[in-house]
Amino acid sequence: MNKKVLILCTGNSCRSIIGEAVLNKYLDGVDAMSSGVKASGKVNPNAKKVLEANGLWRDDYHSKTLDKVIDIEFDLVVTVCDNAMESCPIFPKNTKVIHIGYEDPDGKEYSAFEKTLKLIKFELTPIVRMELGL
Repeated sequence: MNKKVLILCTGNSCRSIIGEAVLNKYLDGVDAMSSGVKASGKVNPNAKKVLEANGLWRDDYHSKTLDKVIDIEFDLVVTVCDNAMESCPIFPKNTKVIHIGYEDPDGKEYSAFEKTLKLIKFELTPIVRMELGL
C-alpha cells in the first residue's frame, strides 16, 4: 500500500502542484496530492508549462481546497510556504507535518519556475523519502 503525502501551500497554484507532480514521478510507493489553505482554483500557467516541459504534467492535476483532502489519512504533510505552515490544520491520527519552504515563483519569470522545480526535485524528494522510510 502506497504512502500518502500532502503538499500544502497557500494558493495551490505553483509550489504544491510542482511538489505533487515531482513526488508522484520520482518516489515509488508514494501517492502525492496537493492543496491550498486558500486555494486559487487554478494552476499557474508557468507551473503547468514547466511540468509539461519535464514530462511531469498529468491532466488530473488541479488546484484543490483543503476541504477536499482534510479527511484523507496522510502519512506525511509537507508545508512549502510559511503561510501554510502557520495555518496548517490538525489532520486525523496525528499526521506528521514538516515544513520545507520555497520562494513563491508566482508573478516571476519562467526561470523561477524551473528553479522551483529543481529545488523540489533535489531537496524535497530525498527528505520525503527519508521521512517515510522508503
